[in-house]
Amino acid sequence: MTAPFRPAPGSVPGDLASRIRRLRPSCGPVRLVGVDGHAGSGKTTFARELAAALDDAPVLRLDDIASHDALFDWTGRLLEQVIEPLSRGRTARYLPYDWRARRFGPARALPPAPVVLLEGVGAGRRALRPHLALLLWMDLPREEAWARGRSRDGEEQREFWDGWVPAERRHLAADPSRPFADLLVRQKKTGYEVLPGPVGSSASDHALTQGDEPPAVC
Repeated sequence: MTAPFRPAPGSVPGDLASRIRRLRPSCGPVRLVGVDGHAGSGKTTFARELAAALDDAPVLRLDDIASHDALFDWTGRLLEQVIEPLSRGRTARYLPYDWRARRFGPARALPPAPVVLLEGVGAGRRALRPHLALLLWMDLPREEAWARGRSRDGEEQREFWDGWVPAERRHLAADPSRPFADLLVRQKKTGYEVLPGPVGSSASDHALTQGDEPPAVC
């Protein structure tokens, strides 16, 4: 069993960055790192800190790939606009979605940097895992994460959240990410704690269909 990766509080992004740099490229010349977790679990903040520790590595937010009409049905667009060109060592050009204007904007460039972070719910979906060098899961129970997200976004986004929650439930029930995470990231009062993920466990296929919540702590 892999020993827990437990650096001192506050040092996780830097220590994890060193570990990522030693990984083999997974998507052409790129080490593509997925940062997944429930909406409201802290993915964006952690990805930003990790990117800074990686000398400002590019971050592709899946919020730019999804849309109102396709909250999770965006695999083909991501593979075509991002994964395929990066896998050939070329600069990707994707169309970011404007959630206020409800339309896709002008193309944005994503170079084949040594490390690219892919952040958002669904970053660890089965179609993307073959292209990932590492999959991180922000390990916060869904109800707590969703409550944080609703509080963050306020009453203005209440209708959106009412639609998002059942959509996320359906997606993660059909295509869970947490069972395949290399590492679990838990936010503490100060800093983060990183633990080995379930990816190397002996869990059966049946067990993987039971949801993506952390096991109960006795």
